[in-house]
Amino acid sequence: MTLADLRRAAVAQTLFPPGTLQQAFDALGFVQADPIRAPARAQDLTLRQRVEDYRAGDLERHYASLDVHEDFFVNYGFVTGAVQRLMHPRRGRAPWMRASSRHARAVLAFVRARGAVHPREVDDHFDHGTVTNYWGGSSNATTHLLDDLHYRGFLRVVRREAGIRVYAAHAHEPSARTAAVRREHLDGLVDVIVRNYAPLPSPTLAALVRRLRYAAPQWQGDLDATLRRAKRRLAHEKVEGLEWYWSEADVYASEADDTVRLLTPFDPIVWDRRRFELLWGWAYRLEAYTPVAKRKLGYYALPILWRDRVLGWANITANEGAFDAAFGYVSGTPPRDRAYRRALDAEVERMRAFLGLHKDHAGDDEA
Repeated sequence: MTLADLRRAAVAQTLFPPGTLQQAFDALGFVQADPIRAPARAQDLTLRQRVEDYRAGDLERHYASLDVHEDFFVNYGFVTGAVQRLMHPRRGRAPWMRASSRHARAVLAFVRARGAVHPREVDDHFDHGTVTNYWGGSSNATTHLLDDLHYRGFLRVVRREAGIRVYAAHAHEPSARTAAVRREHLDGLVDVIVRNYAPLPSPTLAALVRRLRYAAPQWQGDLDATLRRAKRRLAHEKVEGLEWYWSEADVYASEADDTVRLLTPFDPIVWDRRRFELLWGWAYRLEAYTPVAKRKLGYYALPILWRDRVLGWANITANEGAFDAAFGYVSGTPPRDRAYRRALDAEVERMRAFLGLHKDHAGDDEA
């Protein structure tokens, strides 16, 4: 096994032939979400590479008809019902304070009575003050309770309205509490990690298994043993001094094609920045939260994948029907291969179609 083999493996692992939206979710199990639109949300940019004729917003439009659920896995995103059943019911979340418990029961009763509620309805009905949210800002306490009830499994997101979650009451099926069940569920969650992010360098495997404390806080104490089992049962090999892990060696036999793909920063292929630098030899960073003067790649640079190489980045803007694409390259210049230029042009056209734009709105520039 060489780094070149690992590169091809990283590309082949999740770039399966495009199919339906449900088929893509069944294959991945998890798709990470992010609210930034540049030019579309991360979940849409991820799915466009894996779903036939996908258009921005299709997930939100079809969500109610899919076996897909908003939830927290190793990050927040969308999981299939099979993956969600591996995580719930979550019993290990810290208990509410007495006042919060009373408010949570009241909010849950209100949601059950209404059937499905927009957070604004809950805000209008209750006045619970404010709380400090995860980022240190102030949030309406009822909104915070809705988020917590959702995480604990008492609510599910039934749809979104203008990007805002609409909730309904929910109850997860109880599961046995035996050691065998814990092992089975945790190993199943590790398999979802591997399905998305293999081949995994040892530090990344360890970090992601530890992040399962968010997916299944009730089993946080079992994660060290879960990691040890994973290292025993997964295929692995030392490459240039570092141990790598994956599931099925035969999935890596296929050769990369000539397609150019513009990937979201949260795509499984590029998500792990450590692996990215090991495989492709340069440091990619999401700079959306970097001061403008310090940005090197751009606000939301999309890595450019061609064959089994990530050779640069693209910044796509689409405002009021206007479309612009600017490209940068690690080497300073694009490949001279005409096949690359044709493939890049085809990907730009696919991006336009994905965004619902026409070619006469274009203004492509190379940077």
